[in-house]
Amino acid sequence: MHKSAMPQEGTDTFDDQIRIVLVETSHSGNIGAVARAMKNMALGSLWLVNPVSFPDETSYARAAGASDVLDNARVVNSLDEAIEDCVCVMGTSARGRKVPWPVIAPPDAAAMASEHSGAGPVAVVFGRENHGLSNEELQRCHFHIHIPSNPDYSSLNLSMAVQVMCYELRMHYLRGLEGGDGSPYLKPMTAPGDAGWDVPPAPVRDVEGFFEHLEQVLVDVDFHRREKPGLLMTRLRRLFQRAKLDQTEINILRGVLTAVQKSAGTDRSGSNTLKAGSAAGEQE
Repeated sequence: MHKSAMPQEGTDTFDDQIRIVLVETSHSGNIGAVARAMKNMALGSLWLVNPVSFPDETSYARAAGASDVLDNARVVNSLDEAIEDCVCVMGTSARGRKVPWPVIAPPDAAAMASEHSGAGPVAVVFGRENHGLSNEELQRCHFHIHIPSNPDYSSLNLSMAVQVMCYELRMHYLRGLEGGDGSPYLKPMTAPGDAGWDVPPAPVRDVEGFFEHLEQVLVDVDFHRREKPGLLMTRLRRLFQRAKLDQTEINILRGVLTAVQKSAGTDRSGSNTLKAGSAAGEQE
C-alpha cells in the first residue's frame, strides 16, 4: 500500500485552475516526483495523458507524502482531452523551430498563467522524457515555455522542469499577496530590526560602551597602547559595526570581556558583572 499523504495546510494556490499536464510519461517514478514538486509549491491539479504505467507503487513511493496529488490526478487518453476546456495552454519546448512560435521564459509564463487563471483553466504541458512534445502537440499551445538551461547540457529531468515552473508560479503568487506588498516569506531577515529577528538592535550608547570596554581590555592584556593606537580600534569598530549587533549580542560580548579581565586580574567594574550574567543566561 502506498504511503498516506501528509496533511495539507490549505487548498491549491490557484484553486486547481492551473493544471500540470504530463504527456505519455514512460517512467511512473517521474509522475511521483512531479507530484512532490507540485505539492512543494502548493499546486494540486495533475493531468496525465496516456501514461505507460499509473497508478502503481513506484509513483506513490516517489511522491514522498504527496500521494493526495496522485489520488486526485486525472488520466485521459489524449492531449486534446486534457486541454479542451482551457483558456490558455503553454507547452515546454526548446527554441529553434522552423516556424517561430511565441516563446516566453518561466517567470513570464507564471505571470501569464496566473492572469489567465481568473478566466478559466490554464494548462502547462510537459512532454515525454526522451523527446518532449511533438510538433503537432506544440501547435496546440498558445505559448512555448523555454527554460534557459546550460546550452552545453540543456536536457532537464521531467520533474526538474516541472519544479522550475511550479516554483515560478509560487513566487508570482507570493509576490502578489498582502495588497501588493508581497509575502513576508519573501522579505529578507538579515539583521536586528528586520521583521522576525528575536532581539532589538543595540542602541548607540550600548555599542559605544562595548567599544570602550573592548579598548580597556586590550590595554589590560598589553595588546593595545593608547599612546600609539595606530588603526587597531578603527578597524575593530568597522568590523563590529558591520555586524549590526543586537542587544543580546552586546551583552554576550561584554560578558566575554569581563571574563577576560577577571582571568587577567584587571576587572575594575562591578557593572560589567551584570553584563556577564546576562550573557550567561543566553548560553545554551
